[in-house]
Amino acid sequence: MQWETVIGLEVHTQLSTQTKIFSGASTTYGAEPNTQADAVSIALPGVLPVLNKGAVERAIKFGLAVGAHIAPRSVFARKNYFYPDLPKGYQISQFDLPVVGMGSLTIQVEPLSGNAKPYEKVVRITRAHLEEDAGKSVHGASQGMTGVDLNRAGTPLLEIVSEPDMCSAAEAVAYAKTLHTLVRWIGISDGNMQEGSFRCDVNVSVRRKGEPLGTRREIKNLNSFKFMQQAIDYEVQWQIDTLENGGKIHQATILFNPDTGETRAMRSKEDAHDYRYFPDPDLLPLDITPSMLEEVRATLPELPEARRGRYVKELGLSAYDASSLTSSREMADFFDVCVNAVGHANAKLCANWIIGEVSAQLNRDGLEMAQCPVSPQQLSGMLLRIADGTISNSGAKELFRTLWAEGETADAIIEAKGLKQVSDSGAIEALVDEIIATHADKVAEYRSGKDKLFGFFVGLAMKASKGKANPAQLNEVLLKKLAG
Repeated sequence: MQWETVIGLEVHTQLSTQTKIFSGASTTYGAEPNTQADAVSIALPGVLPVLNKGAVERAIKFGLAVGAHIAPRSVFARKNYFYPDLPKGYQISQFDLPVVGMGSLTIQVEPLSGNAKPYEKVVRITRAHLEEDAGKSVHGASQGMTGVDLNRAGTPLLEIVSEPDMCSAAEAVAYAKTLHTLVRWIGISDGNMQEGSFRCDVNVSVRRKGEPLGTRREIKNLNSFKFMQQAIDYEVQWQIDTLENGGKIHQATILFNPDTGETRAMRSKEDAHDYRYFPDPDLLPLDITPSMLEEVRATLPELPEARRGRYVKELGLSAYDASSLTSSREMADFFDVCVNAVGHANAKLCANWIIGEVSAQLNRDGLEMAQCPVSPQQLSGMLLRIADGTISNSGAKELFRTLWAEGETADAIIEAKGLKQVSDSGAIEALVDEIIATHADKVAEYRSGKDKLFGFFVGLAMKASKGKANPAQLNEVLLKKLAG
């Protein structure tokens, strides 16, 4: 009987506030250990938490972006458990009354293997609740010892919990990537996975088709989409093999080892009642007024899904191009500047260059879109010269390399390097006449039926013109002259 995979994600997103969720201590990453741990962070007796309004606004912003219900009143609770870097012995979180309720996220799924076509899927979001982050255990800080850094303790988190709607590693990765793009797009998190700003816990279970849900195991703290895919694939196969060999799956928290490509159990998995949640007596219920809701709504940008739809409907781009251009807000904004300058009729030209040459060069140089050394205005200047026939494709590539390395304007570089395309029909005819006269034997072969020699003549003509001949005009003249 066929096995089915069931996956749900819990994503911890550090919010981009300058101070912690319950105190005024800084959240700047990379400071010396324990230099940003104030009295609240280290839980000195008698300290009281004060809620950060910016964290609440960011949570609301996310909820609005996924079409979720925003609770007019939510409650903070104490989640009780011991961990060395949790000084209070409990974490302030939300339990039965979170700030963000049910919502959904539409994802574009690219199958990881085989010939399956991309498809769209809606993943339901159960809730998103505010909580504080714990500190960090630093293993090997001293010989044979573990240190505790409380700089991160109290950093505001939004934990985003999905329904178990995903059924493959491809879907889980697509959901995580879409969520990662969204939190960066709306400006609530920098999403830096290397720094722990975006961490995923993946709940995986398997079942035979038609049977109830199986026992889940939770893969903790995945901070790489590649590792997520590998961890899920390994865990799914491990669970199937275990059950087919007569074993039993026990609920557990597990870790993925990227060096071995395997998962291993860390501890038995707790349920909610194990944490003994109760309302935090030091924090009043959080009331969100209609006016506050509207103030936050007014700050929302055009969302990725709406931007994709506009590109397809108004600019005639393919779904693939629209999806690629909205992989980050910076890229989409870059494209908008270019297409507004070059004209909607040249939207495909703009998309090709940004998705192609610009993205490739960014990857080669290890840069983000926001760090692109070629501004959208500079690229637009180049694209205008491609569109009006001033430069050829080969000339455009040389021009782009110069723009990337040296800056300047497209027109200045075209003039300085002599990149202007030859579109004078008289000059092109003279060039073709000379080639035909010099290669009479090849002309005879072409006229006897060897049509493939046409590329030979094109190559000679482009070489003779140093790549500057207008290709369309050149082809037209060559066909006419070679026909005799």
